[in-house]
Amino acid sequence: MYRFSPSTLNIFFDCPRCFWLHFKKEIHRPRGIFPSLPGAMDRALKEYYNSYRRMKKLPPELEGKVEGLLFEDEGLLEEWRNWRKGLVYEDKTLGVTLSGALDECLVKGDYYIPLDYKTKGSAPTQKDSEKYYQNQLDCYCLLLEFNKRPTCSLAYLVYYYPGAVQKNGLVQFKVEPIRIETDPFRAKETLKEAMKLLSGPLPEDGGACEYCQYTGSFEK
Repeated sequence: MYRFSPSTLNIFFDCPRCFWLHFKKEIHRPRGIFPSLPGAMDRALKEYYNSYRRMKKLPPELEGKVEGLLFEDEGLLEEWRNWRKGLVYEDKTLGVTLSGALDECLVKGDYYIPLDYKTKGSAPTQKDSEKYYQNQLDCYCLLLEFNKRPTCSLAYLVYYYPGAVQKNGLVQFKVEPIRIETDPFRAKETLKEAMKLLSGPLPEDGGACEYCQYTGSFEK
């Protein structure tokens, strides 16, 4: 059974050939140097949100800008945040498992709303948010639905990006939540298309992928 994540499915969208090589030949894209600042920001934001969860409040920068309240069960959320034991979707007929780790989750009535925070160097746009993160948020909704947490075709990206540097090195971040319409069925269709690709021969090099030049020649 193949195991996918939202990030590996992004490779499927970006380059089917790289995706095929990743799973069929275990030839992975070069990772490069991963900066430590985004990881540190992620950890700081998780604790920041936890502090407001314990007060049963939204962070003030989200008040009136998002629907719902923070999911109250911090222990369960910590499991969902862990990619090793987070949310899992399984389709035995298709032969595929999808796993993912949420940053945060809102609750509105009986519905669950994924929230993912991002750090960025500049102000975000709706178009880029949908282009780069639609699949990720669709997958999160599918994972929640499969685990009996109904969703409402909605997710949020919350961007933190630098504004001004103040006295003593204090960086003032600007915050912008962006609402994204989601569709768990679209995530299911992506899984089907990905499995269909893996059942066939190595895709042709489309010529647009900068990584394919490093993979060499492989027979179909």
